[in-house]
Amino acid sequence: MTGASEQRFHFRLMAFMYKFRDFYAPRKAILEETGIRKGFHVLDYGCGPGGYVGPLAELVGPTGMIYALDRHPLAIKMVEKRAAKKHLANVIPIQSDGQTGLPHKSLDVILLYDVFHDLDQPEKVLKELHRVLKPGGLLSFSDHHLGEQEIVSGLTKEGLFRLAEKGRKTYSFQKID
Repeated sequence: MTGASEQRFHFRLMAFMYKFRDFYAPRKAILEETGIRKGFHVLDYGCGPGGYVGPLAELVGPTGMIYALDRHPLAIKMVEKRAAKKHLANVIPIQSDGQTGLPHKSLDVILLYDVFHDLDQPEKVLKELHRVLKPGGLLSFSDHHLGEQEIVSGLTKEGLFRLAEKGRKTYSFQKID
């Protein structure tokens, strides 16, 4: 296999495994910890194949917005396919490995799930997420590759976020203005 075809194979395998994960551990149960409501604007940073898109759409309703960002082109295609299949006009995929392209202080909630451990420049990403999050906005975090100390110090050391709450499945960080 060439490098590109090997990457596609691994991504498709991961997406297939997520279908089983989502069946046994529905994404909506995790999202309950975020307090997302109708009309919210939410970014799923590192969205992968879009497992959170459907449950997010239910929570934000037709007046909310969902931005699904990933660096992998197959992830973006899968999100587009999910959104089209469910007729979700309020889902905007973003292909990027860092910058969101979103306006300052435009998001209510950001999901940063199982991607932080894999970031080349986590400080740069956190600065971008801080920039686009509204005052009082929530950064919902989970990464099963990291321990609690790594999570808390990794997100608070730049002085951009503070730990607001530790939930059953996620950590909630608030933006520091």
